[in-house]
Amino acid sequence: MLRRSFLVATALALAWTCTAQAQDYPAQPIEFIVPWSPGGGSDTLMRIAASGMEKALPVAVPVINMPGASGTRGLKEATTREPDGYTIAQVHDGLLVSHRTGLTEVNWDDFEPVAQITSSPQFLTVRNDAPFTTFEDFVAYASDNPGEIRVGVTLAGVPHLHSAMIEDAAGVSFSYVGYEGTGERIRGLLGGTIDAAIGDVASAGEFVKNGDLRFLAVGSPERNPQFPEVPTFQELGHDLELSVNRGIVVPLGTPEERIAVLAAAAEAAAADPETAERLRNAGAVVQYRDPEGWRAYLEKLDATAQRLVDKLES
Repeated sequence: MLRRSFLVATALALAWTCTAQAQDYPAQPIEFIVPWSPGGGSDTLMRIAASGMEKALPVAVPVINMPGASGTRGLKEATTREPDGYTIAQVHDGLLVSHRTGLTEVNWDDFEPVAQITSSPQFLTVRNDAPFTTFEDFVAYASDNPGEIRVGVTLAGVPHLHSAMIEDAAGVSFSYVGYEGTGERIRGLLGGTIDAAIGDVASAGEFVKNGDLRFLAVGSPERNPQFPEVPTFQELGHDLELSVNRGIVVPLGTPEERIAVLAAAAEAAAADPETAERLRNAGAVVQYRDPEGWRAYLEKLDATAQRLVDKLES
């Protein structure tokens, strides 16, 4: 508890120091564009993050929902805003897939990265009665039966990319069945329409606990504390990070000192125990990356999406 308090105090002090150095920035509310509808996962998580950032800033951070075009309409609007630090926007991995599959011209590098705040680790999920009980069994079966494993995904979406990353890393091939959302995929898996799916704790955790489903591997860098028996892909020898990572960006040209203020506020939110608990209750974990770390992650994932785009369009 003392360490948490120290981290929060340090992050808050950093935020206020940066604010002073930025010559009275911010002096008005900072609009936070969330390019999804109210009540969804991104909206819920980013409202929690915004409230955490407000603790470290002298102004409000109101969330402005701008849904449409699979989360790209609001981001297009964000690219037209003045680069003055008074507009921030949320991006996650889906933007990169949408760009590489031609849904939008906007990509992550149309912005300046500020910080990653949350991560929702994704699991390779199968039925408990499947003919494979470990990831190694799954790969062996897929190798012996090319294209036979039916994987449920959102076509040309993040789950499709994650599945293609597994195909690529393991040297196997799947067939794909498209679903609108995670809940539909998990219901399809339970009903036997598909053989595997990319799931998460919120959608599949209870079914794993009651013995209907099984998690074979998790895409986070470390094991998930709720399912500590499930190995990570990295433990299994594959350099894969399969998570839905959400963070904030600002228009190109935003002054570096203002980006530093925003990044410090995001770090303070990530270090705040109350904010972290609210994020966990909403189905995500805190994973802060500073501007350089967030940029590096987006660059790497974008290169992967570009390399695997043929799989996503087939």
